[in-house]
Order: sequence, then structure tokens, then C-alpha cells
Amino acid sequence: MRRVIRFRDLGREDVGLVGGKNASLGELINGLGLAGVRVPDGFATTADAYRELIDTGGLRELIADLDRLHDGAPLAEVGAAIRSAVLATPLPPALEREVVEAYGQLAREAGRENPDVAVRSSATAEDLPEASFAGQQETFLNVRGTEAVLDACRRCFASLFTDRAIDYRERMGFDHLSLALSVGV
Repeated sequence: MRRVIRFRDLGREDVGLVGGKNASLGELINGLGLAGVRVPDGFATTADAYRELIDTGGLRELIADLDRLHDGAPLAEVGAAIRSAVLATPLPPALEREVVEAYGQLAREAGRENPDVAVRSSATAEDLPEASFAGQQETFLNVRGTEAVLDACRRCFASLFTDRAIDYRERMGFDHLSLALSVGV
């Protein structure tokens, strides 16, 4: 299973794996790099890594419980419970290790210990012809250090369940379990 992939190894065909934002960063690095334009490299967690978190953390059942909304359960209550559970769930050890290794590689390439990075959400269903999920998940800027990067990754994963994002998927008829989230660093 691929949990983390460098942007330079991504392209537009990888939207289902790393979301539109991260796939586009790969396109920029590869396309503009040949023209001499410098685009900073980074890495993305994969949809498979997100699904591993959901499955190993026992979160799938809680997410499926979003069906309670159809019975009148308060959106704020249901969303808060899911976000809280995601934040409390440790990242799978292999994902945590790969994120730490990729961040360390970025640091070595930058020639700095603990470089500041942006940690951004990239949903695998962003910018579809029939719906746009862009801007619904969180972005964290000036994140510095391994623990801060790991925490920002967890918060990005949890942001897939903001009240706004849940409501939008409900109105558009998207299955909450069919979407996945990638995190770009």
C-alpha cells in the first residue's frame, strides 16, 4: 500500500489517489520545472492511508452513523462526535512513520531542521463536474516540527467532517464513506 507519495511523482491521473489539489501540485512541479519555474516539492498522504486510518481506528461505523441525520439527529452533535473521534485516533504506525520520513527528507533537501510547511487537505472528490468540495476542509500554515505536522494531518482528516462539509455531501447525495482525504505537506 502506498501511504505517502512525493508531489514530483504525481500527475493529473492521480486525483483518485491524492485528490485534485495534490495531483495538480505534481503537474505543476513536473510541467513548470521543465520550463525553469521552481515549484516547491512536498508529499501527499494517499486515499489508501485515509481508509487505513478509518478502518484500523474503528471510525467506519461512526461515520456510517451519519445516517442518524435522516432521523433528525442534530448535525452539530453528530459532526462534533466524528471530528473528536478522528482527532483521538492515533495515525496507523506505518503512516506516521512514512510522514515523519517524508518530512525529514524535505528538511534535508531544504538544508534546515524542522522547516515550516503548509499542511493542506485534498479530497478525492474535489472539483467534480457536478459538485465542488474545494475549500471545505482545513489548511494549516507555518507548521513546524514533526509532532506539529502529524497533528495537522489528523486535523485535516477530521476536517472532512465539519458541519459544512457533511451538510454539502448530504445535499449533493454523496455517500460519506465513499470519499477519502489526502493531506498535502
